[in-house]
Amino acid sequence: MLGDKFGHFLDQPFSSISRRIPVSPNTLTLTGFFITVIAALVLTHDLRLGGLLILFGGIFDMFDGIVARTTGKTTKFGAFLDSVLDRCSDALLFLAVTWHFAKIGNNTGVFICLVTLVGAFLISYTRARAEGLGESCHSGLMERPERIVLLSFGAITGWLLPVMWVMLVLTYITVSQRIYHVWRVMRR
Repeated sequence: MLGDKFGHFLDQPFSSISRRIPVSPNTLTLTGFFITVIAALVLTHDLRLGGLLILFGGIFDMFDGIVARTTGKTTKFGAFLDSVLDRCSDALLFLAVTWHFAKIGNNTGVFICLVTLVGAFLISYTRARAEGLGESCHSGLMERPERIVLLSFGAITGWLLPVMWVMLVLTYITVSQRIYHVWRVMRR
């Protein structure tokens, strides 16, 4: 939803900064992934710090695309690497939150996290499958930026379980929106 509404609106304001970044977009992608791995490990022990690290890793995830587009360094492999590492990051973060809930004996939280993780993968899969069939599919409420913001918010505020309930519902609404979108487009 954020990506659909705002697209690449940060490219222009950050173009002068992005041109001065001396590393490749893929290096930024890998750095963001490394920070997210650390965030996942920290989440299991310290939610607030883990939530802050998720946001910090998200900055790299945002800048890799901006740097690639504004410097003309976009590549198919870069897009592929970013997408694969985004899925790995999602899995690690949801598994870390699952671990947190298991540690405190909250079986409902464990279940919600795992079912939301499956939904997050379905969101990505529906887009990839639609694009494999030649159709664009960017619709829906809960894309990756929203997941990152909500997960960070829940961890930082300590409202992780209510946030996970919201994510669960919005994730499956998004999967349904994408299925409906592709069905509608392909009926034409």
